Amino acid sequence: MFWRDLTKLVVVAIFFAACLYMLADVIGFSSPWLGLLMMFNFMGLAKVAEPLVVLRMPRALRTVGPWTLNGRLYRCLGVRGFGDLLRSTPLRYLNGSVYRSGGRQSLAKLKRQAESAEATHFWAAVLFTPYIAYVWSRGFVVESVVLTIVQIVFNVYPILHLRIVRARLGGIERVNGLRKAA
Repeated sequence: MFWRDLTKLVVVAIFFAACLYMLADVIGFSSPWLGLLMMFNFMGLAKVAEPLVVLRMPRALRTVGPWTLNGRLYRCLGVRGFGDLLRSTPLRYLNGSVYRSGGRQSLAKLKRQAESAEATHFWAAVLFTPYIAYVWSRGFVVESVVLTIVQIVFNVYPILHLRIVRARLGGIERVNGLRKAA
C-alpha cells in the first residue's frame, strides 16, 4: 500500500512538473500565470499525498469554536451561500471525501478529511500570497488583482466553509458523546 501510494505521488509530481514546464515554454518562464498553476499543482499533490502525509492546520488555527456557526462575519461574507454552491453543483466532486453520504464514513474520519482539506487550502494560500505580492511588485497590477480574486475564491472561501463544516462535525460529536454518556 505504501509503495503504491508513493509511486502514484511520484508519477503525479512528474506529470505536474512536465505540464508546468510545457506551459512555461509556451507562455514564457516570466509569466505571472505560472504561479497559479503551481498553486493548483500543490493542491493536487497534497490530495494525492493524503494516504502518506496529511497536512495539518497550524496549532493556533486548529481549534474551531462554536461561534463559527453563528458568526456574523461568516454570514456577511456569504460563506454559507458558498457552501450551498459547492454542495449543489458539480464542484462537490472536487473533493468528495469531505461529504458524508449514506453513513459510509465515520465522523472522526470525515473530520480529519475536512481538516486536511482546510489545511491544503491554508498552505496553498500561504505559499501563493507572496507570489501575488511579487507579481504586483513587477508592475502586473491587473494580473495581481485577478490572482487575488482567485486566491479569495479558491482558498479563502473554502477555508471559511471548511471551518463551518468542522464546527458542525464537532457539535455532532459532542451530542453523540452526551448520548453515549446518558
